[in-house]
Amino acid sequence: EGYLLLSCSEGNGGAAARTTRVCCVCKSKAGNTFPPRALCFLFSFSDWQYETSFHPFRDGYSQLSAYERKRLKNITENAKFFAALKLHEVCMDSEYHQNALPPQVPAGPLPMVPEDQRGNSELTEDLLTTWMRISEVLLVNLVIFGQDMLTNMVLSEENVRKVVKYRVCSMAIHPSESVLFVAAGDKSGQIGLWNVSEEGAHVFVPHSDLVSCMHFSPFNPAHLLSLSNDTLRCGDVTRAVFDEICRSEDSLSSFDFLEDNASTAIVGHWGGNVAIVDRRTPGTSSELSADIGFKRTRTVHVHPVNKQYFVAAGSVDVCIYDVRRLKSHGNKPVSSLKGHTKSVASAYFSPVTGSRVVTVCADDKLRVYDTSSLSSTAAVLSTVSHNNNTGRWLTRFQAIWDPKREDCFVVGSMARPRQIEVFQDTGELLHSFSNLDCLGSVCSINVVHPSRNILVGGNSSGRLHVFKE
Repeated sequence: EGYLLLSCSEGNGGAAARTTRVCCVCKSKAGNTFPPRALCFLFSFSDWQYETSFHPFRDGYSQLSAYERKRLKNITENAKFFAALKLHEVCMDSEYHQNALPPQVPAGPLPMVPEDQRGNSELTEDLLTTWMRISEVLLVNLVIFGQDMLTNMVLSEENVRKVVKYRVCSMAIHPSESVLFVAAGDKSGQIGLWNVSEEGAHVFVPHSDLVSCMHFSPFNPAHLLSLSNDTLRCGDVTRAVFDEICRSEDSLSSFDFLEDNASTAIVGHWGGNVAIVDRRTPGTSSELSADIGFKRTRTVHVHPVNKQYFVAAGSVDVCIYDVRRLKSHGNKPVSSLKGHTKSVASAYFSPVTGSRVVTVCADDKLRVYDTSSLSSTAAVLSTVSHNNNTGRWLTRFQAIWDPKREDCFVVGSMARPRQIEVFQDTGELLHSFSNLDCLGSVCSINVVHPSRNILVGGNSSGRLHVFKE
């Protein structure tokens, strides 16, 4: 909307008083006189207009000087000119109309009903039955990544599927060896479940915001735990419900299990704190909230052997803490992983012994630290120059270990042709997964099967890409 700024002031005489009286000829469309009570006012072309019958020598205005009369004439002509341009209408047409916020997911348990099949669960009965059936079988055989096996893992067109509507922010893969079953969370709160051997995926909406972390329970894979900004939920396929485990007014960022039975978890907050959550206690509040001195906590990860230790990645801080010593304030790290000059996207222990930690930093470096003995400062074993500048439209890279071995991790890549890279802990590039026909986008989030040679990558449009033998 266009405005014309006029100076005016109240006084007992002289030019100031005369200017005030001139301002009074401005009238609204409703006929109200503009109040001469301020040092200045805004003249809106849509709400106010000059009185066209005004003449500088009528109604007592002859006392104005020649300069003031000329100035008022120019103001009147300019106002008519701008009104003819119809600036108000143009501005209204170009006004940005913000989309309404998505509906908020209610608190408490939610039925496990797909978003596109409300009231009709027949089409997803097979999916949920399969999930329940494969969760009863424990994985037995481990197949280790080798150079030949990596080369044999390929991507085909039928193994690319749009699973969620928006950008993939987290993924989890079921440990079943018989059925390939993948879950993906997007930035809107959707969780897509995909049985790779079947057509299509089924989408659920247990959250209102970005799903930043997901894990199948290591104790009971019939449970899928997912975390969003305000809630940590457990999707229980045996009861077909998404239970609410924890709700917080402080934004949640990530979580990991503190025990093999998955009854307790460490939860990171975007504000920097961490919290302990016990699924066995009633209510949805945490047992303890601890200030660890971070401005931001992006990821938390528990040591695979010594469960009392967890590593937290923050703005530029990466530290290892002892959960037994946590208190509300004044927490000191057991070990610090130093050298990061910008924000850290993730930090994860190696899966077998926890003797390594790999980090991804915005300073375009991947770093591997020696955590075999938790000294006050962990030594850097290797540093890899790596373009981690994903920008605002892509999820930030996270380097994740192959669950079957100590010395091999996977990370997305900005390189062309598009690819997913596998590095050894020495910093050597071991392999790049690519396919010119089927992979044309950046896969920021990746997950590796715990017992089979299968890699799944998720992109910013909600598509998953499955590389397998």
